[in-house]
Amino acid sequence: MMKNILIINGHEAYPHARGKLNHTLFTAMADKLGEKYDIKKTVVTDGYDIAEEHEKFKWADAVIYQTPIYWFSLPALFKKYIDEIYEYGLFYKGTEDYGRGGLFIDKRYMFSTTWNAPEEVFSKEGTFFEGKSLDEALFHLHKMQEFVGMKPLKTFSVHDVISNPDIDQYLEDLDAHLKEVFSI
Repeated sequence: MMKNILIINGHEAYPHARGKLNHTLFTAMADKLGEKYDIKKTVVTDGYDIAEEHEKFKWADAVIYQTPIYWFSLPALFKKYIDEIYEYGLFYKGTEDYGRGGLFIDKRYMFSTTWNAPEEVFSKEGTFFEGKSLDEALFHLHKMQEFVGMKPLKTFSVHDVISNPDIDQYLEDLDAHLKEVFSI
């Protein structure tokens, strides 16, 4: 039974992307899920203590990664956070079957992503992502979590966040997603 949720805000600010939307989604998740679950939070740009982050991951039943997608991946500081936190012997161990030594097999994860890419470029032939779904575009990030043993929860994403933002709709969609995934 899930009761402890760690929510990580991996946003890294740039002049064209200050992070207000990621902070809004991060805060909305913590507030909504905090009604039913115990919540711990990390904001990567605020700094972090590696040992404390290890304890948060050990404590968590589920981890939510709130992040923008920059150049089809995580912001640099968020990737550095993962490089520093996902430690051998705590998150994974070596095995003869590569990628099957994850030590967090009792944990779940959810990606909550913001994209400037419009939603219609996913899963539609002839578009930029060549008919690939959102989760196929995030394949490398899902494999990273599988490597440490975590199992996926349904991904949440919002689109057109710079070109065509609709914050009220994003929050409504997030609320529906959390109700579906976390039964709140």
